Amino acid sequence: MLRSTEKMVCLICLHYNYTGKLDNRKEKISGTTDGTVIAFLVICSCIILENLVVLVAIWKTHKFHNRMYFFIGNLALSDSLAGIAYIVNLLMSGERTFSLSPTVWFVREGSMFVALGASTFSLLAIAIERYMTMIKMRPYDANKRYRVFLLIGTSWLVAILLGALPILGWNCLNKLNDCSTVLPLYTKNYVAFCIIIFIALLLAISILYARIYSLVKSSSREVTKHSSTEQSIALLRTVVIVVGVFIACWAPIFSLLLIDVACKRKRCPVLFKADWFIALAVLNSAMNPVIYTLVSREMRRAFFRLVCGCLASTKDARLSRQPTPSNSQHPSIRSHCQEPAEVPHPKIMPPKSHL
Repeated sequence: MLRSTEKMVCLICLHYNYTGKLDNRKEKISGTTDGTVIAFLVICSCIILENLVVLVAIWKTHKFHNRMYFFIGNLALSDSLAGIAYIVNLLMSGERTFSLSPTVWFVREGSMFVALGASTFSLLAIAIERYMTMIKMRPYDANKRYRVFLLIGTSWLVAILLGALPILGWNCLNKLNDCSTVLPLYTKNYVAFCIIIFIALLLAISILYARIYSLVKSSSREVTKHSSTEQSIALLRTVVIVVGVFIACWAPIFSLLLIDVACKRKRCPVLFKADWFIALAVLNSAMNPVIYTLVSREMRRAFFRLVCGCLASTKDARLSRQPTPSNSQHPSIRSHCQEPAEVPHPKIMPPKSHL
C-alpha cells in the first residue's frame, strides 16, 4: 500500500517536472506568498457570504419565487461553490500538491470546472428565459415551475459530468506528451474541448441578448403598454451586466488555456503565471451580488431588508436580556429599515355658514 502511494506521488511529481511547473513552484516556495494566500482566503469567504445572502433573500422574498430569480439563485449557488472550491484549492496547493493522489488532484481541479459549467449553464438558462419572456411579453406560468428545477438539475448533472471526465479516464496519466502545462494531469484535448463548449455557450448567450435588444428596440411602443415591462427591462439590464462582467473576468483564463493547448512544452513562460488568471476568474463570483445591489432596486431592497432584519433581531435579543428595558430609550433598528408610514393629514373642515 505504501509503495502504491509513493508511486502515485512520484507520478504527480513527474508530470509537474515534465511540464516545467515543478521548477516554477520551487521559486514560489522560496518567496513570501502567505499574505497573498490569506488575502484570497478572505476574498473567497466574502464570496461565499455574499452569495448566501442572495440565496436567503430569494428564499424569503415571495416576489422572487419565479423562474428568473430561481436561475439567479442557481447562479449564486454556483458562485458559492466556486468560492469553496478555490479555498480548497488554496489549502491543498503548494507542497501539499505532491502528497495528493491523482484522484484527489482531479477532484480539486475538477470542482472549478463544475462551478464554471454550472455558472455558464445558469447564464444560458437566464438568457433563454429572458428571450421567451420578451417574445410573449408575460412571464411563464407558475404551474410549470417544475421545468425550472428540471433544467437546473440537468445543468448541474452536465457540469458535474464535464468536471468528472478526467477521473473517468480522459487524462494524460502515463502520456506526458499530451499533458497541459497549466493543469499537468489534464490532457490538452480535454482542455480544448471544455474551452470550445464554454465559448460556444457564451456565444449563444451573446446572440440571445443581441436578439432581445433588437426586439425591445423595434417594439418599444408596444412595450410601454404593459405595466410589467419596465421591471422586466430593468432586470434584463442587470443580467446583461452580469454576463458582460462574466465574460470580462473569464476571457483571460480562456485565452491562457488556448495558449496552453497551442504552445509546446516550456515555450510559453506566461503559462506559469496562471494563478493570477484563475484568481481574476474567481473574483467574478464576488461581483454578481454587488451588481445586484447596485443595479436592481428590488434586490437591493430585499438585501437591506434581510440585513436590517438580522440586526433588529440581534438588538431585540440584547434588549430582552436587560432587566428593565425601555423602549423609548432604545428604538429598534427595524424602524430605520422600514419605509416610513404615511401620516394621515387632518381634514380641513369648511367654515360653518352663519346664514
